[in-house]
Amino acid sequence: MSDMKELPASRDVAASVRIIALLTCFNRKALTLACLRSLSVAAARAGVELGVIVVDDASTDGTAQAIRDEFPFVDVVDSSGNLYWTRGMHTGFERALRQPCDYYLWLNDDTQLVADALRKLLEQMESLRRREGQSVILIGATAERSTGRITYGGRVASTRLKPFNYRLVWSEREAVPCAAMEGNCVLIPAPIATQLGNLDPVFEHAMGDTDYGLRALSAGYKLYVAAGVAGYCSTNALQGSYFDASLPLRRRWKLILDRKGLPVRSWLHFSRRHGGILWPLHFSWPYVKLVLTGLLRRPRRRAV
Repeated sequence: MSDMKELPASRDVAASVRIIALLTCFNRKALTLACLRSLSVAAARAGVELGVIVVDDASTDGTAQAIRDEFPFVDVVDSSGNLYWTRGMHTGFERALRQPCDYYLWLNDDTQLVADALRKLLEQMESLRRREGQSVILIGATAERSTGRITYGGRVASTRLKPFNYRLVWSEREAVPCAAMEGNCVLIPAPIATQLGNLDPVFEHAMGDTDYGLRALSAGYKLYVAAGVAGYCSTNALQGSYFDASLPLRRRWKLILDRKGLPVRSWLHFSRRHGGILWPLHFSWPYVKLVLTGLLRRPRRRAV
C-alpha cells in the first residue's frame, strides 16, 4: 500500500522510534501502577521515546492521583465513570491520534510486560514488514505467571460454521498469523491507525478490539501474534458471569444483556458487520443457547 510508512532500514529498529501507549483503568490502582512500571522498564530497555495516555474512568481508589505522583509524564484523562474498556480506549485513542508517533501500543492495565517486550515486538515488526512488504498489526501474547499458560493474544476461528468461536494461536519460536485479536498488548503502526481510525464506540466494553482486528483484515492488513510472551495477565474468571451455568437462568439472562456481557445493540452491530449472510443466526445463537442450557439444567420437581 502506497501510504504505508516505512521504518528505518538499520538494524537498530528502536532508534528514533516514538510509541504512545494507551490504557484505561478503574479501581485497580496496584495493578495499574505495576503495569506502568513494567511499561517504563520495557521502553527504557528498547531505547524508545515513550508517551502514555491513561483514561481513568472515575476510580475511587486514588488511581489517577497515584499515577500523577509516580509518573508525572503520563497524560491522565479523568472520565465520567461510564466508559468501560472499549469506550475508555476510544477516548484515549482519540487523543493519541492527534499526536505524532511511529506506533500506538494498546495495553490492559492488568498486564505486566516482560523487560524486553517492546524490543522484541519492534524487532519482529521490522522482520514482518520486510517479509510482507507492508506493516502489520502485531499482538503480544500474555501468559499466566504461575503456569506459563497463554491467556490472551491472537485467535483464529475454530470452524467456518462458527466464525466468532475463536481459539488462541501462539508459538514460542516464530510470529504466527491470526484472524482476531485481544487488546491486552497490541502494537499498531501509525499509518495503519490513521487509515483505520479509532475503535468503534458503539461497543461498550468488549468486542471493540475484535472488531478493530477484523476491520484491519478487511482493509488488507495482516495480524500476527508475536513469538514468545510479551507479558503476564491472568484470565477473567467465568464464575459469576453469564457463562456460569450454576447461576439461575434469570440471573444469567441479566448478565448476558449487561455491558460486560453481550449487550444487544453492540452484539447486533458486530454480527451484522462481520457475520455475512448468516448474521441473524450468529446474533441469536448466544441468547438461544443460554436459554436452552438454563432450561435443561433446571432441577425437576419430585413426584408426590
